[in-house]
Amino acid sequence: MEAEIDINELIQRFVLHEGCVLMPYICPAGYLTIGVGRNLEANPLTSEERKVCGDWRHGITKNAAFYLLRNDIQKTERECSKNIPFFNTLDKERRYALIDMAFNLGIKGLLKFQLMLEAMGSGFYDIAAKECLNSRYAKQTGMRARRIAKTIKTGKFEV
Repeated sequence: MEAEIDINELIQRFVLHEGCVLMPYICPAGYLTIGVGRNLEANPLTSEERKVCGDWRHGITKNAAFYLLRNDIQKTERECSKNIPFFNTLDKERRYALIDMAFNLGIKGLLKFQLMLEAMGSGFYDIAAKECLNSRYAKQTGMRARRIAKTIKTGKFEV
C-alpha cells in the first residue's frame, strides 16, 4: 500500500462535500442527519459517541461533529478494505475516492458500481471514471461526483 490516508485531509474534503451542520436535520435523501453527513438512522450513535455528543437533539459541538466523522471515516475505510479486494493496492487518492463514495452511498451502494470497480481493479481508470459519472449518484451529487470521477481518472484530488 502507498502512503497512509491523512484523516485530517479527509475531514477537510468531507466538510467540502457534506458541509457541517451542528443541529439535527433531514438530508435531501430524507434521513435524520447531524454533523458532517452522519446519517443517524443508518448509523446510530454508539454509547461512547452519545457520551461525547451529549443531548444531540439540541445540537452538537464542532469537535463532536469531527469526532463522529473520524469514526465514520475509519469505519468506512475498514468496510472498503474488507469488501473491495484491490482496495489496499490503490494509491491514496483513489482509496479516498472510494471512501468518499462509500460514505455517501453506504458500502452496499458503492458495491453496486460493479463496472466501475472492475475497471479500477484492472487499472482502467478512464473507464472507471466514466462509470462513476454514468449513474444516479452523479446526477444527485453533481460537483462531488465530478471531483470523485476526476480523482479516479487522474489519481489527483482537485477542488
